[in-house]
Amino acid sequence: MASDRSLDEILHTAAPDPRPEQRAHRLDPTEALAELARIDLRTADLPAVLQRIAELAQRTLPGADEVSVSLLADRTREAATPAYTGQLALEADEQQYGEGEGPCIEAATTGTTVLVDDITAETRWPGYVPDAARVGVGSSLSVPLPVQETVNGALNVYSRTAHAFDEQAVELATSFAGYAAIAVANSRLYETTAAVARQLQEAMESRAVIEQAKGLIMGQRRCSSDEAFQLLVSASSRSNRKLRDIAAELIATTQRR
Repeated sequence: MASDRSLDEILHTAAPDPRPEQRAHRLDPTEALAELARIDLRTADLPAVLQRIAELAQRTLPGADEVSVSLLADRTREAATPAYTGQLALEADEQQYGEGEGPCIEAATTGTTVLVDDITAETRWPGYVPDAARVGVGSSLSVPLPVQETVNGALNVYSRTAHAFDEQAVELATSFAGYAAIAVANSRLYETTAAVARQLQEAMESRAVIEQAKGLIMGQRRCSSDEAFQLLVSASSRSNRKLRDIAAELIATTQRR
C-alpha cells in the first residue's frame, strides 16, 4: 500500500482566497456537514479537501472571521498552512511558525482545543502575542484535526474582536472538526485505494507483457516456460533494467522483423 506522504507533498498546491459570495452566505451546522459529505473525492485531492474544510468552517462557526488549517510534521517540526480563507489567518499562522509557539501549534501537538479569549490579555506564547495583535487577531480558537500518522493538524478560527467564541462556539467547532477529520480520512483512504488499484493494474499489464515475451522465447528456443523466464531474468540482471522493460523490448524487436 502507498505510504503516508511527506508534509511537502501534501502542500503541493496553494490555497486561494474564497469567493465573495462564500463569505456572504452563512451556513447552519447541518448544511455545513452535508457539504462536507458531498465532497467529490474523485476530483478533490487532500489539499482541496482541507481548503473546503476551511471555507465551510468560516461560513459556519459563530465569530469566525477567517479560518486556516495548519499542519505540523512530527519528526521535523516543519509547519505550514495549506488552506486558509484570508490573509489574517495565514499571517497569524506564519507568525506562530516563526516563533515556534502559539495556539495552532499547541492544538496540533497536544491534541487539545486551545482558546485565546482576548489576545491583548494573553500571557502564553509571549513571542507570538504581539505579532498576532499586529496582524489583527482579537481572539482565536484552535481545534485538533488529525491528518495522518506523521502529520498533526489544527483547524484555526480567528476573529478580529475579543471574546468572539463562547462555550457553544467551542463545542460547535470541536464537533465540526470531528466531522472534518472524517472527510480527511476518507480522502486519504480514497487516494490509497486508488494508488493500490493503479499498482494492481500496472502489475497485471507487466505480467501480460512478460508472459508474451516468454511465449516468444519458448517458440524461438524450444524451451520450457521456466527456462524462458530465467532467460528474461538473466537479461534483466545483466543490463540492470526492469524485467518488464526487457520483455517489452523483446516484443517490439520481434514485431519489427
